[in-house]
Amino acid sequence: MISKRIAAALAGATTVSLLLVACGDNGGGQSSTSGDSVKSLTILDYYNNDPDKSLVQKGLDSCASKLGITIQRETVPGDTLIQKVLQQASSKTLPDVLMLDNPDVQQIAATGALAPLNDMGLNSDGVIQGMVDATSYEGKLYGLAPVTNTIALFYNKDMLAEAGVQPPKTWDELKAAAKKLTKPGRYGIAFNANATYEGSWQFLPAMWTNGGDETDLTSPQVAEALQLWVDLVKSGSASKSVINWTQGDAKDQFAAGKAAMMVNGPWQIPALEKTPNVKWDVVTFPLNKPDQTPVAPLGGEAWTVPLNKDQAKQQKAADFVKCLNSDENELAWAKARFTLPTKTALLDQYAKEVPSMKAFAEQVKTARARTGKLGDKWPDAAKVIYQAIQLALTGKASPQDAFKQASGG
Repeated sequence: MISKRIAAALAGATTVSLLLVACGDNGGGQSSTSGDSVKSLTILDYYNNDPDKSLVQKGLDSCASKLGITIQRETVPGDTLIQKVLQQASSKTLPDVLMLDNPDVQQIAATGALAPLNDMGLNSDGVIQGMVDATSYEGKLYGLAPVTNTIALFYNKDMLAEAGVQPPKTWDELKAAAKKLTKPGRYGIAFNANATYEGSWQFLPAMWTNGGDETDLTSPQVAEALQLWVDLVKSGSASKSVINWTQGDAKDQFAAGKAAMMVNGPWQIPALEKTPNVKWDVVTFPLNKPDQTPVAPLGGEAWTVPLNKDQAKQQKAADFVKCLNSDENELAWAKARFTLPTKTALLDQYAKEVPSMKAFAEQVKTARARTGKLGDKWPDAAKVIYQAIQLALTGKASPQDAFKQASGG
């Protein structure tokens, strides 16, 4: 869901190792010219746990059947994927089809290891702009994502009704609601503000919705967003432990009735469905000012095609990626996994068919790619963000000074 891993792995690797693949044959032997000669494709992804592993397998098998091929799939833990990619690149054994977390696509594309999809008849027509930004590099498309996700505001319907509180639409309403909903044994809101990329990810709806920008983290708009987090913790409406919580921890608090609201994503819905006593709903992230648009970060994985001297195999891999991103597959995967189609035209239909995803379908239309502006420099900004959050929430710096300190200023 969130890229926590590429920065360290890629920083320690040599670009040359990835460039080697462009000179190799990717394990494919002599170049082929006929697409019909391609009978099998290799695939690498990090969906290594069920139910996702099995659900994704169904989609992969469906496209393999349509293309008349077999597939050899390898899955690895998410935090090991990039290192695996680096190793395979240096040994010229990259798979024919490679799945990457969307913030990682530009960094791998920049090394020259991936084939531009535009050159093989694919395009991003109709895809939400945030995902196009994430999977493009220097004007070329390197990945397509069948589904995506984002974060919004969950709330406990019974708790809000009992307190006479409406789902908040503004920051002032959010703070007032969280305070009113707080009582012994229960916080008004739970969120993740830990010192990882996940903590930065959860802060982005406040920062971006308020007009803050990762290209200038010392702006008043960014400080205002951090002040929101500080106000929620300082008032006692959110636990001081948010500096250590993961998104899973926030979900656990909400599911146990220890938090009336939470910032989180739709991947938590299967777990919430196992707690039927908790009646919940979701709204888009509240606005600081009425004329703002809620902007949240874009999650999800893209499927790419590593460069291959075997042109027929490379084209077949591109055809496979195209199949994965058909309207039929986007809707099927979204419904099965509580994710969202990446094509704008499918979102309204999907929201009608899966009402619990309505707010996320709305939120994702204006969601942004983390790498959209900074590209491979995004991990540096993300580190400054989570360090500043820690400084402010522990009282070591004001929201205005936290980002300056975290930036080394």
